[in-house]
Amino acid sequence: MSGEPVTPEAVTPEPPAPEPLWLVAANVVRWRRYGDGGQELRPGTKTYRGGAKVYVVDTYPGMGHEQVSTIGQARTTGRWITIDTGSRHLHTFRAKLVYAPTVLRRAEAIGVRPRSREEAEELAVLLERLAAGYRETHHGAPHPTPCLCHACVVTPG
Repeated sequence: MSGEPVTPEAVTPEPPAPEPLWLVAANVVRWRRYGDGGQELRPGTKTYRGGAKVYVVDTYPGMGHEQVSTIGQARTTGRWITIDTGSRHLHTFRAKLVYAPTVLRRAEAIGVRPRSREEAEELAVLLERLAAGYRETHHGAPHPTPCLCHACVVTPG
């Protein structure tokens, strides 16, 4: 090093923020059924806290949208991660215009194609309906009593 002061011209400027994208946002269920016959309850998922907002960036149509790729903040570190998760662990799917540079860069890195608002809204409605069905049929056993899973908290009965 020459010992000369760093000038603003010598600092590499940050790349411009990517263009906003319409993505499907969702929240992780606060409690999920777990274990033999779904008789245990666990908060959130192994990778996401219950209630965390995630962005759905890809689906697997051949598998009936049971698994989706998501971008969100990790439960333990708070760092942004991209991971596949069961759609049954997500709820309140909605179309959202995303401006967050970290989310946009991750989406761009995995090749997410831009969607229109209408496409994102249609996908959100589809995923909400399918996820509710997957939550109901996944364990194939009655819910524990009392049950705090998403289906029971939202529609007590």
